[in-house]
Amino acid sequence: MHPVTKDAPSDPRDWTEEEVRARILGLKSRLGRDLLVLAHHYQRDAVVAVADAVGDSLRLAQQAALATARHIVFCGVHFMAETADILTGPGQSVILPELRAGCSMADMATPDALEWAWQRLTAVETGRVVPVTYINSAATLKAFVARHGGTVCTSSNARKILEWAFTQGEKVFFFPDEHLGRVTAYELGVPLEDMLVWDRDRDLGGHDPEAVRRARVYLWDGFCVVHQMFDVEDIAFWRQKEPGIRVIVHPECPFDLIRAADAHGSTEYLARAVGQAPPGSKWAVGTEVNLVSRLAARNPDKLVVSLSPHQAICANMYRTRPLSVLRVLEGLAAGRVENRIRVPEAVAGEARQALSRMLSLS
Repeated sequence: MHPVTKDAPSDPRDWTEEEVRARILGLKSRLGRDLLVLAHHYQRDAVVAVADAVGDSLRLAQQAALATARHIVFCGVHFMAETADILTGPGQSVILPELRAGCSMADMATPDALEWAWQRLTAVETGRVVPVTYINSAATLKAFVARHGGTVCTSSNARKILEWAFTQGEKVFFFPDEHLGRVTAYELGVPLEDMLVWDRDRDLGGHDPEAVRRARVYLWDGFCVVHQMFDVEDIAFWRQKEPGIRVIVHPECPFDLIRAADAHGSTEYLARAVGQAPPGSKWAVGTEVNLVSRLAARNPDKLVVSLSPHQAICANMYRTRPLSVLRVLEGLAAGRVENRIRVPEAVAGEARQALSRMLSLS
């Protein structure tokens, strides 16, 4: 059992980080196998420290699908908790410690906007189009791709998913992140001139029917705010400052930055690349700063820096604090399930088909 500090202040906001952590660990021990705490790589260190599993979207989706715990506390953002709810059974609850933790990229593709785009796209008679949604999207969009013969992808498996999509149809509609869609399609041999950025606010994405018919890949004009903070000039700076440094970035970064970097990949890839590198190696990492700082702390024998001079932090991920986790665990210990995320079965049933297809292809 983990001790609870007896003389701690009565107001939890006045507790030290260690006092909060002790209480969380004590409640985790008390709840035992009924509880599983998952955390995304972008969570702050104090949250990662109390998690049972840490990973990227694909790994956490796999963990949720395999989970037997009655309660899954998901330290991430709303679409991740939705995905976990879809993949778990009826006797399990998925809890999001901070209900305000959303995702600006996911919000850039709404069901109404996508339905309108799809109707206009199919009216142009482009041939068979396979829709693929990045996992950073609402459950309703995952249900949409299932209805239209598509599936979901993550940054880890995007290549495999697009390879599959091109066996199902001549064209792909990729949303909501244009950057991941572009670099993945390009690496599969699709020329940039065969890709079309779909302006979500304009009819036919802002293009004439003939341009829509010619294109092979339609890219929704969504993006990650954090990964727009990196610049090609940042790469030049670090290469001049630290000769021999390796630059690795997340594929949500803009295409010109990805092309200028040494490599790109998911958060799992970035962590693995640094962790397995030889001592003395140097790394500039283009992704959320919490992960970069953690990699630096875990690899003191290497130079690990953020590619950007700015604080590239995901404000939504950062909303979750240890106190957020403590409050929902206290509720569970008292028999209350608070901040539960529920996807209506009418949506969940279809979304589950798309997610199951993704997991089988991964």
